[in-house]
Amino acid sequence: MTSPRPLSAPGHMGVDYEERVDFDRLRNYRLDRAKAALEASECGAFLLFDFYNIRYTTSTWIGGALGDKMIRYALLTRDREPVLWDFGSAVKHHKLYSKWLPDENWRAGFLGFRGAVAPDAGLMRAAVTEIKSLLVEAGVADAPVGIDIVEPPFLFEMQAQGLTVVDAQQPMLDARVIKSQDEIILLNQAAAMVDGVYQDIVDVLKPGIRENEIVALANKRLYELGSDQVEAVNAISGERCNPHPHNFTDRIIRPGDQAFFDIIHSFNGYRTCYYRTFGVGSATTIQRDAYKQAREWMDRGIQAIRPGVGTDQIAALLPKATEFGFENEMEAFGLQFAHGLGLGLHERPIISRLNSMENPVELQAGMVFALETYCPASDGISAARIEEEIVVTDDGPVVLTKFPAQELFVANEY
Repeated sequence: MTSPRPLSAPGHMGVDYEERVDFDRLRNYRLDRAKAALEASECGAFLLFDFYNIRYTTSTWIGGALGDKMIRYALLTRDREPVLWDFGSAVKHHKLYSKWLPDENWRAGFLGFRGAVAPDAGLMRAAVTEIKSLLVEAGVADAPVGIDIVEPPFLFEMQAQGLTVVDAQQPMLDARVIKSQDEIILLNQAAAMVDGVYQDIVDVLKPGIRENEIVALANKRLYELGSDQVEAVNAISGERCNPHPHNFTDRIIRPGDQAFFDIIHSFNGYRTCYYRTFGVGSATTIQRDAYKQAREWMDRGIQAIRPGVGTDQIAALLPKATEFGFENEMEAFGLQFAHGLGLGLHERPIISRLNSMENPVELQAGMVFALETYCPASDGISAARIEEEIVVTDDGPVVLTKFPAQELFVANEY
């Protein structure tokens, strides 16, 4: 893809006077990519439990308490539309409002809430029997069935009924790696929402506010702005910055703290992972130096991003674990790396010294990923954390994350 003009973040509504997200085009693009992945595989069908893969192929979503309970599953065969087994009244809702699949493809299903109903009850046995009948009907019962994630009793039941099971997560992640124009608009819109939330955070980031209050503010504002899921907000301040704990507490933020935040949410399913670091009222030379180093590492990585570059080349530009206080790359993983963004928070490509040097992949236009850097300060407690979301285009990298981050931003400076 090329990017002759800035990528748009046009607003939430569809309108008649501008071209915005075309959801029919989005649904067709995703399903076509999944079908192409299936066609290129050894499988006769994919059976999908990963709720990002389910959304990718069926354009349905149930989050919150039901999103990760392994009770929703979809079957994709080569020459037919996907069949989705969903929870209770959601099926009737799909028939009324999700008209892109035939009514008979929306089916009720329940497997037991991750073991709360024991396999002996027969729910899994009945489900596999129904799935196998559809495979027989499609003429692919003798071919392998690809599965992305699965509960062991369900896998055992498939094997007991004579089905050969292989991995579908790899081809599905490959299918999801190149984003369409509609996906990129949604990713950009999600980032624009976080731009605004960071302004809200800056306005209140003063001594006396607690980390959890910042988390509450971010959740409130994101849902007000139209987020469909706030997956996590990390808030780390003061002595908690080094080493990075990847969480938040009720710590009271104090004058002169360095504080960083990560805002992870989704808009129409498409996610952000967006760190920013601030000084609270003031900043020391040591804190500014750490930030400058983290920014230099970030800019060095971004400048190298273009189609055709190997992820090993990008990883080689990031600092080694031993350069910032860790014994090896496993201990330092997640501090200097990049991860794909889409319906899932961690998609392809994953770029780090831990995995990319021996197993590189080639960057392609249409990939979207978040690049993260981290630099501990020499005072032993402070640290700088920066993250930018990047679209790979034929013209080079395009950064989606717009809140100022070239220099350490001091909130409510004294």
